[in-house]
Amino acid sequence: MKAKEVHKLNDEEIQVEIERLRRHMFELRSQAVTEKIEDTSQFRKTRRDIARLLTESSTRAHKQGQSQA
Repeated sequence: MKAKEVHKLNDEEIQVEIERLRRHMFELRSQAVTEKIEDTSQFRKTRRDIARLLTESSTRAHKQGQSQA
């Protein structure tokens, strides 16, 4: 997921996507323990996508706080 795609999402969609990616990360970790994972780069990609979404979410929250003050 690119940053431009994240900017287009609304707040609710960002939260839904974060939860989906966290579940995916859990499944990847479970697979790493129980079976061999073919594409280990998925860990890094998923972590970075979560970070992008969390950054956008906190930026929006910060902007809303400034506009209300």
